Amino acid sequence: MVRRRLFTTEEYYRMAEAGILRKGDRVELIEGEIVQMAPIGNRHFLAVTRLTHLFVRAVGERALVSIQMSLRLGRDSVPEPDVVLLRPRPDYRERGPHAEDALLLVEVSDTTLAYDRGTKLPLYAHAGIPEVWIVDVEGEAVEVYRRAGAGRYRDVERVGRGGRVGPGAFPELAISVDEIL
Repeated sequence: MVRRRLFTTEEYYRMAEAGILRKGDRVELIEGEIVQMAPIGNRHFLAVTRLTHLFVRAVGERALVSIQMSLRLGRDSVPEPDVVLLRPRPDYRERGPHAEDALLLVEVSDTTLAYDRGTKLPLYAHAGIPEVWIVDVEGEAVEVYRRAGAGRYRDVERVGRGGRVGPGAFPELAISVDEIL
């Protein structure tokens, strides 16, 4: 019988510290497996860049805007979401961002929509991330997932061009889907 050797978050971080995993490797730890991330295409780049600009301007000091950085989700997962709005706290230097720090997590899906919905979204729900957006670049829409429970999100909304989305943590903020895409 063939068995996979799964890794913990501690082992994953030690591999990075030892140089086994390098900064440019574009990998993430998903349920104990080291997974290579898809290359970033032009439309993906543009959506992430636009979201970054919009969030930095809109949330100011009320949240930190993390771009394509690690987010620790328990013992065996360290994904690198495209954008995360994090609670501001003074000790990120000693303890990097964890699931409970996330206010909103955004995945931009150009070629990875099925993976983001089928693998990453349940992972985020299990970790208790309160809100996830999946930007469906090909379908020109933003999927908004809220109210995590039992490994899924109870509230789901798909907003296309001409519509607006806003993070639950910042209800006064409304972003045009057209501005993202």
